[in-house]
This record gives sequence, C-alpha cells and structure tokens, in this order.
Amino acid sequence: MKKAQWSMNTISVLITCMFLIYLMFPLYWMILTSFKDNSVLFILPPEWIPSDPVLKHYKGLFSDTTFLTYYKNSLLVSFGTTAITLFVAMLAGYGFSRFQFRFKQLTMFTILSTQMLPVVSLLIALYTIYNNIGLLNTRSGLIMALTTASLPFSIWMIKVFFDNIPISLEESAKIDGANRLGILFRIVVPLSKPGIFSIGIYTFILSWDDFLYSITLINKNELRPLNAGIAIRYIGELSYDWASIMTVCVTSIVPITLLFLFFQKYMVSGLTAGAVKG
Repeated sequence: MKKAQWSMNTISVLITCMFLIYLMFPLYWMILTSFKDNSVLFILPPEWIPSDPVLKHYKGLFSDTTFLTYYKNSLLVSFGTTAITLFVAMLAGYGFSRFQFRFKQLTMFTILSTQMLPVVSLLIALYTIYNNIGLLNTRSGLIMALTTASLPFSIWMIKVFFDNIPISLEESAKIDGANRLGILFRIVVPLSKPGIFSIGIYTFILSWDDFLYSITLINKNELRPLNAGIAIRYIGELSYDWASIMTVCVTSIVPITLLFLFFQKYMVSGLTAGAVKG
C-alpha cells in the first residue's frame, strides 16, 4: 500500500515538473535570447546556454530615450487607470452592496454585459468620438478607455467583499456620527484589503498588457505605451531584431513580477475569498 502511494506521489511530482517546464520554457528562452547576438539565434543545434553572453542589447536599450519614454508612458497610464478604477469601483460596489433600488440586478448585469463585447467592435466608434472631442493622442483619453474596460469586473468583484462585511459595524459607526464616505473609507475598505489589492493588480495588468486601445488611440510616438512602441519601433516589416525584442520583453515583465512578489498573498486570498463567498 505504501509502495503504491509512493509511486503515485512520484508520478504526480514528475507530471508537475513537466508541466512547470512546459510553462516556464518560453520565459527561459526569452531571457536567453536577450543575452545572445543575432548571428547565433538561428544556428542548429541551438545554444541552450549561451557560450558568449552579451550585454549590448541591455546597454543599448537603457541608453535609448525612446524606449524610456515608452516605459514611462506605460507606467503613467497603468497607475492612472488603476487609481481611477479602484476609486470608482469602491463607490459603485458599495452602492450596489448596501442600497436597494429598482432594476438593481438589471443594472448590474448590464454593466457586466459590456465585457462580452469584443474590443475591436468598440474601437471604430471610440476613435471617432475621441477625435471629435479632442481626446485622441492623449494619455487621459487612453486612461478613460482602459478604465471603462476594467470597471465591470472590478465592480462585481469588490461588491462580493462588501456583501460579506457585517452591516452592524456600519450601524455602530453611524451611531458615532460617521457619514457614508467615512464608513466606506475608514471601515469597509480596510476590511476589504484583499479584494482591493486583487482589483488593483488585475487593473494594472490589464492596462500594462493593453495593445489594441493604445495602438488605435495613440498615434504620436512620444505618447505611445510600451506594447504599441514595441510593435512600431522594434518589429520590422521584413526583418526582426529578435535579440532586442526579447530584451524589451524581459524589461517589460519587471513591474508585473514585482507586483506578484510583493502582493501575492493579497492576490491569492482575494481571489479565493471572492470565489468561495460569492
């Protein structure tokens, strides 16, 4: 019996290791390519470990002011979108959680239904509207578009956390003279910290990884975020500088990696609590 159990555990470990290798290999190959010269990228058999690693791609990248501009634009847009989404989602989620009004469920499902529309179907109308009101080629316009894309899921998710906070806590605060905003930001929000961090990380990743909105709504090179900048500047029509592209990709995953390293426990607990309690 113990031998059979040991065999099953061994098989499970092997399958898990194979699955991890399958998932991590693209990341390994991306990092590996960033330390290779373009002349050795297509040799057969390939170099699994670079015999002569080079740093010229990283040196050239960080001396490129255009790349740094793309990076700065992505950070500004992502942080701006995250801040606005969190603020609006907390107000809307609290309203849906605590107030009863006609067509409440219909309104919530209407908000969520906007997630069903493909982004491409919205871009033509959005481009025309932005062009007419002067929001084309502005960071604020891109932030507004990304905020509307992330809000529906964020509102639903934060509502789940607010629903599970006892109303008796708010009633006690009302007796002490607190108003609605005071109750929200002093009592409800601190108790919903895992949900707040989960929404923040979700929104930041959505904004950082965006391509369609930024490539459509931003045409000026000095305002382009990183993903659109990579497509325009580093990917050619007939040839590709794969080593430079992989170097850009490696640097672009740094913010997301740091987010997960520092806020992993909030992300996991937030998603788990939302799934169980919802």
